[in-house]
Amino acid sequence: MEHLWAPWRKAYLEQGQPLDPDLFCRIAAQSDDEKNYVLLRGKSCFCLLNAFPYNTAHCLIVPYRKASRLQELSDAEILESIGMICHLIDAIDATLHPDGYNVGLNLGAAAGAGLESHLHWHLVPRWANDSNFMTTVGRTRVHPDDLPGVYHRLKSWLESAGPWTGAYGSGGSREEKGTLQDPDKTAR
Repeated sequence: MEHLWAPWRKAYLEQGQPLDPDLFCRIAAQSDDEKNYVLLRGKSCFCLLNAFPYNTAHCLIVPYRKASRLQELSDAEILESIGMICHLIDAIDATLHPDGYNVGLNLGAAAGAGLESHLHWHLVPRWANDSNFMTTVGRTRVHPDDLPGVYHRLKSWLESAGPWTGAYGSGGSREEKGTLQDPDKTAR
């Protein structure tokens, strides 16, 4: 008989206390990216692996500035966050080859936010048949890779891709490429 073990998720489920509301601010201020699983730092946001993932390579994209509502973020924070998500999808595609992704925000406790005072995007890679009876019956999810191993694979790819510029893509901004339009310049 084989035993499946996912201790990091169990620790989260059993802690029974709310998360520190300053958790992301504290991680952002620290310089030990490997210890905190920080993959990428930008001008207005950063990305880290979720220490209690729903799936392998579950990333959190977090604005440095604490906000609980999407409307509180600046355009620059929103654009860099979305650009970072796109860049991370490239990294995960190249290293782990998922079949799809869930991307989103949980805004407010009723929507499932575990840390509602500091919004953050979830980027969750998905593979065909990645859910099974363990999730439904045993409230346990099995991950084929360990967190440090996933961190090093993604970090290596991100470093080989060159420094993060705060914008996704190469050869100019999305606006210059004609894929992002300023609503004020668009004819009504």
